[in-house]
Amino acid sequence: MSKKAVADFCVVENSPLNSTNFLIKLKAPLKLPVFQPGQFVNVDIKGTDEIFLRRPFSIYEVDYKENTLSLIVKILGRGSKKLTEIREGEICSLVYPLGNGFTIPQKGEKVLLIGGGSGVAPMLFLAKVSGLQPENVNLLLGARTIEEHVDVKKYGEYGNLHFSTEDGSLGEKGFVTQHPIFKNNLHMFDRVYACGPDVMMRAIAKEAKAANIFCEVSLENLMACGFGVCLCCIEPTNRGNLCVCTDGPVFNINDLKW
Repeated sequence: MSKKAVADFCVVENSPLNSTNFLIKLKAPLKLPVFQPGQFVNVDIKGTDEIFLRRPFSIYEVDYKENTLSLIVKILGRGSKKLTEIREGEICSLVYPLGNGFTIPQKGEKVLLIGGGSGVAPMLFLAKVSGLQPENVNLLLGARTIEEHVDVKKYGEYGNLHFSTEDGSLGEKGFVTQHPIFKNNLHMFDRVYACGPDVMMRAIAKEAKAANIFCEVSLENLMACGFGVCLCCIEPTNRGNLCVCTDGPVFNINDLKW
């Protein structure tokens, strides 16, 4: 695992993806380490007297040639809202790389990657670096409405795209667990990966466990420090109470007490 660092990154892009999601690209002052899909960074939110804790964000994309990393920031509260207001040229302090990533699938395996809401970011990163042929990768992305889906057309290069919305405005109507690719064809896959709301991941884990399919999920517990010191993110597991920020955020579902 790469050694953790704290550094000031320069904002080179802040683009709205829709009304609630923003793409923020940051240039590192030093050569970036190799990131694993599922790892995250802790971002310092500046310009406010009421936000003291850093906010965790999954890695969306890394460009080692340009020495940049990109985050998808979904407005969920005051911290994320403030971060989306950052301007190009401003400095942003990051702690990186944090946590453990997903297990990379083996050559020739068929995988289903499921992202809900802000959980789409690590799924897209995983699709890109999986090393699998695109026909073996299926990306199932869910949101409440078409307006809350981010544009992921370029990820069609790395896998087959499937969408669901609660109101049926894009793709299948309903939750990701009601989509035919999951509901009717789960047996087709060697591995399932998921990141999103807790209730979504628990439902996915239940079905994957019943079908005896390898499944990893990326938990979204409150992670304030990123070093396992503050104990905000404790998760009960079959190996005892573990810190999501250091022992996760990615866990095999068989290790969780779900």
